[in-house]
Amino acid sequence: MPFNVQQIDPLDLQPSVGVGVGIPFSSNQVFTTTYTTQEAIKTNLINYILTGESERFLNPSFGAGLRAVLFDQMTDEVDEQVKGTIRSGLALWFPNVIIRELTTQNQQDINTYVIYLKYSIKNTGIVDELLINLQQ
Repeated sequence: MPFNVQQIDPLDLQPSVGVGVGIPFSSNQVFTTTYTTQEAIKTNLINYILTGESERFLNPSFGAGLRAVLFDQMTDEVDEQVKGTIRSGLALWFPNVIIRELTTQNQQDINTYVIYLKYSIKNTGIVDELLINLQQ
């Protein structure tokens, strides 16, 4: 009888070991430490989506570069372009992330663009979601 084998990152088995740095930087100390792989991946996805192309020093191809298209005249084509940019970027930079649902919503009356991403991580059983509100 087949069964689904789940991989657990060895860092997740050590609760006092920090895995990454959390976003936003709004704690009493300079950085907020993430202690699980799930938190670290979520933070990395937020970082990727909010980073513009050529913004990252020594890695100019990293980042979704959404500022180039957001807050222009919003059409269905722009929504599809944003979704395509996110999908292709995640496939390149985060090959272990499987996109379950990706929706965008343009709220022109309050100058807000909402990105909702539901994703899972290959072979781990981790399922998480991300909601980003971009305001002008």
